[in-house]
Amino acid sequence: MRVLGIETSCDETGVAVFDTENGLLGHHLFSQIDLHALYGGVVPELASRDHVRKLVPLIRDTLAESGLELTDLDGVAYTAGPGLVGALLVGAGVARSVAWSLGVPAVGVHHMEGHLLAPLLEPEAQERLKPPFVALLVSGGHTQLIHVRGIGDYELLGDTLDDAAGEAFDKTAKLMGLPYPGGPLLAQLALEGTAGRFKFTRPMTDRPGLQFSFSGLKTQVLMAWQQSDQTAQTQRDIARGFEEAVVDTLTIKCERALDAADCDTLVVAGGVGANRNLRARLQQLMGERDGQVHFPRPAFCTDNGAMIAYAGALRLLAGQRQGPEITVQPRWDMATLPPLSTLTSENAGSLT
Repeated sequence: MRVLGIETSCDETGVAVFDTENGLLGHHLFSQIDLHALYGGVVPELASRDHVRKLVPLIRDTLAESGLELTDLDGVAYTAGPGLVGALLVGAGVARSVAWSLGVPAVGVHHMEGHLLAPLLEPEAQERLKPPFVALLVSGGHTQLIHVRGIGDYELLGDTLDDAAGEAFDKTAKLMGLPYPGGPLLAQLALEGTAGRFKFTRPMTDRPGLQFSFSGLKTQVLMAWQQSDQTAQTQRDIARGFEEAVVDTLTIKCERALDAADCDTLVVAGGVGANRNLRARLQQLMGERDGQVHFPRPAFCTDNGAMIAYAGALRLLAGQRQGPEITVQPRWDMATLPPLSTLTSENAGSLT
C-alpha cells in the first residue's frame, strides 16, 4: 500500500507517503515556530489557520517528491488525536476528503502511537525491534512509560503528574529569559555549562514508582537563577544542571520500567528523544544491561507526517477502516486502541 500521512496535531504541518514495500517515499514538514514566537507560545486559532494555508501545498510537494500522482495512493492516514481540536480537524477534513474522492480507505492515527512506532521507519529497526519492549514517550506534551506487548497492545506504566519533560524545558528556558521555543536553546546552552556547579533534585526518584513530576524542578531553577549573578556563563551552568537532573530522572525511571516489564529493549521517541545527553545516557544504560535501545532519527523525533503514514499503513494492512465522518479526539487514551492482532477486515471498525 502507498499511504499518505497527514499530521496537524499542534504547530507543525507534516505530510509523507509511505510505501509498505519500498519504505518512505517522501516527506515534508512546515514548522510554525516563527508565527508563534511573537506570542511566546502556541496560539491554537493561528495554528489551525496556518494548517489550512500549508497543508494542500505540502501534499502536492510530497507527492511530487515521491514520484506519484494523487490517484496512485491506496490509503490515507491522519492524526485524529490527541492534540488541539481545531488543528486536528484541519488534517482530518483534508484526509477524509482525499480518501472519499479517491475511493480509498482512511484511518485516524493516535499521535503518540505514531511517535512510538517512529523508530520502525528505519529498515534495520524493522529487523531487530520486536515486541515486547518498553517505550519512553517524551515530548512537549507527554512523558510516559509504556509496556508494548504488541502493536496496539499498550499498558501505561508511568505518566507525568504535571509538566511533561519538553514542557519543563520550554518553561525553564522562558524563566531565564530565552526566546520561544526555549527548550532546544536550553539544551544547546547546557553543552557549554560547567558540570556540578548547580545540583538540582531528581524528582520522585527517592521513592518507588514510575510517575514523573517536573514542576518542582522548574521552581528550583527559577530560585537559582534569581539568586545568581545572571551572567551568560551562569545561564549555561544552570542549563547544564537542569538538563542533567531531567536526564538522570528519565534514566532512573526507564531502568525501573524495564525491570517491572522484564524487558531488555527500550524505545525512546518524541521531541526530547533528540537530546544528545539523554541518548548517550540511555545507550550507556542499555549497554550495561546487555540490551538494545532504539531512537528515531532526529528529524522524526518531533511531530511529522512520516510516523503517521507508517502507523496508518500498519492499521490499514490489518483491516482498520474509518467511516466517512470527520471525527477527532483532543484527549485520547492510547490503551483504548485495538491491538493489531485482533483486527480483521470484518471486525476492524473505527479506531475509537
